[in-house]
Amino acid sequence: MPVAVRIGILYIVARAVTTTFLLLAAALSSVGSRFGENADIGTLMIGWDAQWYWFAAEHGYPAQLPITDGGDVAENQWAFMPVYAFLAKGLGFLLGSWGVAAVAIALVAGYLACLVLYRIVRMRADDATATWATAFFAAAPLAALFQVGYAESLFLLWLFLALWMLQRRRYVWLYVLIPLMGFTRPGVLAFALLLGLYGIWRWATRRTEPLPVREIVHICALGLLAVVVGFSWQVLAAVVTGDPSAYLATELAWRRNWLGQSEGAFVPFDGFVQGAAFWFGSWGLGEITGYVVLAASVLGIAALLLFEPHVRRMGVEVRLWSAGYLLYLLAVFFPQSSIFRLLVPLSPLWGAVAMPRSALWRVSVLVACLAGQWWWIYNMYALGNTYWQIP
Repeated sequence: MPVAVRIGILYIVARAVTTTFLLLAAALSSVGSRFGENADIGTLMIGWDAQWYWFAAEHGYPAQLPITDGGDVAENQWAFMPVYAFLAKGLGFLLGSWGVAAVAIALVAGYLACLVLYRIVRMRADDATATWATAFFAAAPLAALFQVGYAESLFLLWLFLALWMLQRRRYVWLYVLIPLMGFTRPGVLAFALLLGLYGIWRWATRRTEPLPVREIVHICALGLLAVVVGFSWQVLAAVVTGDPSAYLATELAWRRNWLGQSEGAFVPFDGFVQGAAFWFGSWGLGEITGYVVLAASVLGIAALLLFEPHVRRMGVEVRLWSAGYLLYLLAVFFPQSSIFRLLVPLSPLWGAVAMPRSALWRVSVLVACLAGQWWWIYNMYALGNTYWQIP
């Protein structure tokens, strides 16, 4: 059976399961949920951040930042990139609804991302491993993102294509994919870090794999492009609003919902340090325990990327991307319930999970994925509220 057909069947079955979960979540939606007792699946699919993408598409981006009663910058559209929002608006003219178009884009982009993920894994493993990795991805705990109005599916498509092109040394494609990534969802600065680390690795291994001048030029130029694109949205927000800190202040507005206090200037890595203290203090385990767990987690993940044999078999491109993206999250994010969604760009590592050939292992992972998917949908949609259960 052709790969596109085989992956298509897997994807359709996975989406049928997710649809069932969303229908159940709508039926179980509680009074305390954001969606209330009379929720339906359509409301769930265009809920939460989908409303912000719709608002950005309909009203554009504010020239004057909204201010809270306490004098801080309030949540606003500048936190959401324009490609997905306006692509859905354009398709919505044909389909008659922004929401229908947004979900359709997520569905199609998710299927195409599955195809590219298969190719990424197939370069490092056999057909069965690549197929199982794709199945894990299609049915993953966060697979509901493939059929809600979020930009993740589209971003994953651009990201997987970029990683695949990097694996194949097809650098020219990255000049298009990097801007698409950068204006679809935050994270392209992590790709800039990947290119920097990749360039260092290629230079260090140039005796075993020749490094022509042409490739040096491409790697440097693409790294610079990723940095420029990564900061361009901040610059654009500053120019439009007249506030140099417009974008960072907007992003910090969401953190205030969790900490319940005004935020100062953005400080790299401060979010996770504050988060460790906040969460472990809230759980009664003490701030020191939070700091110890954070440090141990960083060291453990670094060891996994460096030494775990299945991860190593995925190749240096996937490992460097994973390291760069995790470092990026560590630098900019405050850990809360959205952390699960923000870890989805690490999905190429499903290839490492699929490498053990045991049928029992693979089926168990798939069952665990589906169980995790229901847990996530139930908590974020059936029970989800403004502060503690945000997708």
